[in-house]
Amino acid sequence: MIQRRIFREEHEMWRETVRRFVEKEIVPLHAQWEEEGIVPRELWLKAGEAGLLCCTVPEEYGGLGLDYLFDVVVFEELWRVGASGPGFLIHTDLVATYILSFGTEAQKRHWLPKMVRGEAIGSLGMTEPHAGSDLKAVRTRAVRDPLAAPGDNDADFVINGQKVFISNGQLCDVLVLATKTDSEAGANGVTLFLVDTATPGFNRGKNLEKLGMKAQDTSELFFEDMHVPASAMLGAEGQGFKHMMTKLSQERLA
Repeated sequence: MIQRRIFREEHEMWRETVRRFVEKEIVPLHAQWEEEGIVPRELWLKAGEAGLLCCTVPEEYGGLGLDYLFDVVVFEELWRVGASGPGFLIHTDLVATYILSFGTEAQKRHWLPKMVRGEAIGSLGMTEPHAGSDLKAVRTRAVRDPLAAPGDNDADFVINGQKVFISNGQLCDVLVLATKTDSEAGANGVTLFLVDTATPGFNRGKNLEKLGMKAQDTSELFFEDMHVPASAMLGAEGQGFKHMMTKLSQERLA
């Protein structure tokens, strides 16, 4: 059988750098984080300073502009030592990818540099008590502000609903949120929003206990009359399900 070597010399050099970081900054403290149920923000800042977050983000948005295998090396080195606590994979391979693929220029310039530096932690808000793998069945609603003028396409959206089993849920600063903007349209009624978790109406539930991966915070999230601007929409209205389907293969690979 012919085997092709995937990783190049530069990837293996990067692996040594990542391995040193993991051995120094994560391994000695991971058992403590497992007991506490969360990884400190300080680790995210250190990882950002070391270049471990969002390796593929282009330089114009504060990243290194490297190929995907540099991110893969980071994931491999974490799991080599069983370090399931740091939710770097969700942050890097899912949230940043959604922003790069579907975000506006303003959204990219606002969030990506902060994510690269570890100053803003990303999370993916999709799973609900009634919608796990069936994402077109989400019940979290986003409706135009009823006080806005009819036909005002710049009016705020008001979001109500809940999510569950959300990785990085206790720490996240930015959330890719799946909502229903048209409850009668099935998959065509799903819309994504890029939510700043400092927004009034956003609330975190408890940090859930799990059988494993205990150091990775996994949470319930609640939205109560949370107003977000129309500019927070990620991609086009009603296209959220299609956007999510384009990313499933990469998510499953990761």
